[in-house]
Amino acid sequence: MSTKTREPESESETVAKSKVPTRPPGLKVLDKLVGRWKISGGSEGEVTYEWTDGGFFLFQRGEVKRDEGTYKYRGFIGYEHSPGAEPAKVITSRLYTSTGDTLDYTSEVDDKGMTIWFGPKGSPSAYKGEWSDDGNTLRGEWQWPGGGYKETMTRQKG
Repeated sequence: MSTKTREPESESETVAKSKVPTRPPGLKVLDKLVGRWKISGGSEGEVTYEWTDGGFFLFQRGEVKRDEGTYKYRGFIGYEHSPGAEPAKVITSRLYTSTGDTLDYTSEVDDKGMTIWFGPKGSPSAYKGEWSDDGNTLRGEWQWPGGGYKETMTRQKG
């Protein structure tokens, strides 16, 4: 058995360790979404949320049916963060659909509910929903100029 002692860390090792990113605390509230959900109302389908490695982004995959058709989608939710820069101050997401669309959203989430704007915060196209007391249901409504629909997400067990 060798009893080698490790040399003191080099300056570059110390700097590299000090730059290890930490998960923004604002992402914690998104833990509530992790799992599989049934979607009902103006959209019918299912969506699953899971954290990516490192816990910086919530991965979303789903399939929904609406009056205009059925499509699948994949997306990422989190704080935009360019290398060397501070993370953005708002939670954003980008969805990629099986119909070729790229959809950008801005979100605010807390223990009581969720607001999702299509595009930037303050957009006239938005979803506002409220969590049930047990956190297993999110009920709300998408609204935009000239339209909208109600939607409920219910957590699926197993």
